[in-house]
Amino acid sequence: MAPGAGHERQAGLELLNVMSGATARDIFDQAPARRGGWGDAIFAALCHAAGGFVLVLLGGIILTLFLGGLPAFRAFGVGFLWSTEWDPVQEIFGAGVSIYGTVVTAMLAITMAVPLAFGIAVTLTHLAPVWMRGPIGTAVELLAAVPSIIYGMWGFYFVVPFMANTIQPILIDGLGGVAIIGSLFQGPPFGTGIFTAALILAIMILPFIAATARDAFNQVPTVHQESAYALGCTTTEVVRDVVLPYANTAVAGGVMLGLGRALGETMAVTFVIGNANRISTSLFASGNTVASQMALEFGETETGSLKLAALLALGFMLFVISFIVLALSRLLLRPRSEQAVRKPRAGAPREAEPSITR
Repeated sequence: MAPGAGHERQAGLELLNVMSGATARDIFDQAPARRGGWGDAIFAALCHAAGGFVLVLLGGIILTLFLGGLPAFRAFGVGFLWSTEWDPVQEIFGAGVSIYGTVVTAMLAITMAVPLAFGIAVTLTHLAPVWMRGPIGTAVELLAAVPSIIYGMWGFYFVVPFMANTIQPILIDGLGGVAIIGSLFQGPPFGTGIFTAALILAIMILPFIAATARDAFNQVPTVHQESAYALGCTTTEVVRDVVLPYANTAVAGGVMLGLGRALGETMAVTFVIGNANRISTSLFASGNTVASQMALEFGETETGSLKLAALLALGFMLFVISFIVLALSRLLLRPRSEQAVRKPRAGAPREAEPSITR
């Protein structure tokens, strides 16, 4: 290597670090690749093998669940997806109750968690004093580290009695007789049910959504916010008109990540949902989810039975739903610079690219 070449290379790397995403990508693509020795070849091979292993593992899981559930799909056809029967004695199985419980609990959990997570994120980025942001942020992160079995036990021994003795009687007496929505709040106050399961799920996914929203809000350029304040905007107006439009994509991605967690949660839901194979209009009625039904009945299933095939078919559908949700969240969480490179504005002038002297 010629004298001074190392300094030029270091200067070029530093320049790439400070340049915009689009310019850095263009210059990197145009630069000739430097050929390495055996070490680089081995490193590249190991990295490619790791990436290929992930694809093989993912494909293997999907294939195993699909082939295992294929007898159930053949026996019951498409009607398996919406049938509400689950009779192991007669070997009649349907996924309607489990899918209904999974979707309803996840949607209710998102409805309860998103406003609270948004408030936490705004507090951490705009309202709380500096000395308070650290403890609150740490508490939010610790909530994400709590095992689901702990949430389930806490929900069963504390939330369920509290719901049965306090919350559900109040809602039944106050809203049970209201037209249209009254049927959602009727029934005996047992404490368990769809609503309690959704509440536990909301608490579980709250730290994921709040942390994502906080990080997204912190990425908003300070100059944008200071300019809004200089124009006389209040904090509410800055958050509404500056912060949210800039960070809405990342916040939506965090919500989708929380939805994916809610769809697949098992033990916490199993403790508090009641585990009854029926569909009711009341949110206080017991129900089932795909994950809770698999957890309850998988251990009592014989190998090669039609019931096992039905459970594997449930697992395949849950995997597909979760995969779609997480794929959408990954799409929404793409860096803004990457979106700018792939979708340049029509007619926008291209910035001049600095030249690198070799």
